[in-house]
Amino acid sequence: MDYAKRIKKLQKKLRRKKVDALLVSQSHNRRYLSGFTATDHDISESSGVLLIPARGEGLLLTDFRYRQQAEQEVPHLQIKMYPRGLINLLKSLLPKCDIRKLGFESSYMLHSTHRTMKDAFKKKGIELVPLSGMIEKMRTVKDAEEIALIRESVTRNEQVFRDILPTITSSQTEIDIALALEQRMRVLGASSPSFATIVAAGENSALPHAVPQNSRIGAAGPLTIDMGLILNGYCSDMTRTFIPGKRVTKKYQDIHRIVRQAQLAGIATIKAGISGKEVDKAARDIIADAGYGDYFGHSLGHGVGLAVHEAPRLSTQSKDTLKAGMIVTVEPGIYIPGWGGIRLENMVIVTEDGCENLNSDTTWLDI
Repeated sequence: MDYAKRIKKLQKKLRRKKVDALLVSQSHNRRYLSGFTATDHDISESSGVLLIPARGEGLLLTDFRYRQQAEQEVPHLQIKMYPRGLINLLKSLLPKCDIRKLGFESSYMLHSTHRTMKDAFKKKGIELVPLSGMIEKMRTVKDAEEIALIRESVTRNEQVFRDILPTITSSQTEIDIALALEQRMRVLGASSPSFATIVAAGENSALPHAVPQNSRIGAAGPLTIDMGLILNGYCSDMTRTFIPGKRVTKKYQDIHRIVRQAQLAGIATIKAGISGKEVDKAARDIIADAGYGDYFGHSLGHGVGLAVHEAPRLSTQSKDTLKAGMIVTVEPGIYIPGWGGIRLENMVIVTEDGCENLNSDTTWLDI
């Protein structure tokens, strides 16, 4: 990854904002700019922050627990330890670096942390400047190396699905299947799932974000599996719905085909320059015209990268314009209380004149 190029791009943005530096605390943003892979599992505990000046060399500030990891992963940045805490280090470091206006990621910093920093920096004449979305906007367009990593994550995710699919039986519980999928992800090299795997059978599949239950899936009714994994830091996301016992009713077949037509309409609309709202509408109109508009209540898709949910958005409220190199999901669904739901999800790369489907396995899409 060309971290130096990314930092230089950010520094130009900081100079335009007329701030002296940015404190980067969000773990995905920190990794994007530095390659530091430590993950913050608890908002009360940070494994480190980046201090990116508007000019000059960036710094990674962390503590003893991450010293060796930082030295191995971030040799291109200066690394400083904070044995007495981050704020104490910043109090001495910022004046030495002539930083008077310090930007911070306002979407992620806790109010209590901001208040403590503000009080600590007041006597130093340092102003805290809230900034939002600067790095996230950079992350929306993937470079060739990122696309290759995401492509492999998708390929590996599909392999997990293919490996587990033949082992699914009607006597298994939703939890059994979710655990089998996540275990297989680990065996095939994933660091973790991209999100808590969704396995929802029968009426539970009418819940878009169902939590797997300790109940047998049975052989009738829809079975929805929404799964993704993280490989080399990059996420995948895929949803498949099918009938475990292969006893497909006409109602299921009709609804499945409507959802698939909606997905294809959305995919056909995607290209650089189109708005996320237009893509959403193309798919949503198919479902609405079929009489199921009230049963599709979520957005059509979202960006995927270091985070499984990131910009851009494909939704009725989206203000995003698609650019070549963006990667998004296309995941329409119909959810009928008391019956079940059907959702189909693929990931695509936006190109100048269309898009490329990253998912090669369409076995369970067309019936």
